[in-house]
Amino acid sequence: MTILSLDTQVLITIGCAALVTYGLRLGGLLLASRLPRSGGWKRFMDALPGTILISLIAPGIVSAGWWGGLGALATAICAHKTGNVILSMVLGVAIVALQRQW
Repeated sequence: MTILSLDTQVLITIGCAALVTYGLRLGGLLLASRLPRSGGWKRFMDALPGTILISLIAPGIVSAGWWGGLGALATAICAHKTGNVILSMVLGVAIVALQRQW
């Protein structure tokens, strides 16, 4: 017999995850005023969102093989030429989806 029911355990887990997420966001806001406004650290922090995005996207590209690379390249070129991110994403997904149909 368990001490807590499954529903209680789920609610506790969700609550803890919410507290950790909120704590991380609050910590970032509180520490932001103490970070250097110039130099190497600022360049590092400015580049961080792009590197996180790449680390999330790269495994999907690699797992999709050559067609994934072609879709990613087409997405990047389309985004650069048109500035339309939605159109670019649709193009990349369409390339991989069409390849999977054959």
